[in-house]
Amino acid sequence: MSTPAAPISLVRALEERAFNAWPARQNVFHRGWLLRMSGGYTKRANSVNALVPGAPFDGVREAAAALYARHGLPTVFRLSPLAPPEADEELAGAGYRHFDPSLVLHRPLALAQLGRPDDGVVVTTTPPDAWLNGFAAANGVAPHHRALQRSMLDAIAHPTAFALLHAQGLAVGFGLAVLERGAVGLYDLAVAPEHRGCGRGQALVQALLHWAAQAGATSAYLQVRTQNAPALRLYEGLGFKEAYGYHYRVPI
Repeated sequence: MSTPAAPISLVRALEERAFNAWPARQNVFHRGWLLRMSGGYTKRANSVNALVPGAPFDGVREAAAALYARHGLPTVFRLSPLAPPEADEELAGAGYRHFDPSLVLHRPLALAQLGRPDDGVVVTTTPPDAWLNGFAAANGVAPHHRALQRSMLDAIAHPTAFALLHAQGLAVGFGLAVLERGAVGLYDLAVAPEHRGCGRGQALVQALLHWAAQAGATSAYLQVRTQNAPALRLYEGLGFKEAYGYHYRVPI
């Protein structure tokens, strides 16, 4: 996939939705930048993000470093097309390493175009214990972060769906969807390693898209690491196309 130049209005709309879909415990606003902190659980909830197109970067690195140090966290920047080029240049010059290049994929959504969801996937609007425990295990969530994970899930303000896939009597697939302003975001799709490569991921995505379309969604988006070739093939096959890319800069 090559990254096209998405309209900046689309980038901003999807970035706002993503911030809302995975709410940080604390948000600090600084001259057009959003500094998110959540006790170190997940990069995206503990990172510095441009909030408006071309937000000035002078002084932001120093202010962010001081704030995150105060909270015992590394200063991690997530740079989307909303960030000015000088932000990436300054961070590189200050020794921040380029890390986890990722893509935001997007597609239109219509219920009539979706097939019947797999009977093995159950979609609920609150997470059952099997989802919480299986998701934490599949994603390697440390025990000391599980209460924090639950509190962040509980803090999602918009309609939310939890997909749980069973196979051979076991919970083996997990997914999260958040619907806002007609667009559904798919997050944290995970399949147990021994059940990958046999259509489980596709079943999860289709079930969540079906839920969203029934709830009135007209588009869908998701985030995926560029090095995750199997996931990219899956999403391409389901009609997703690139909207834009982003990457992280982390202290060495």
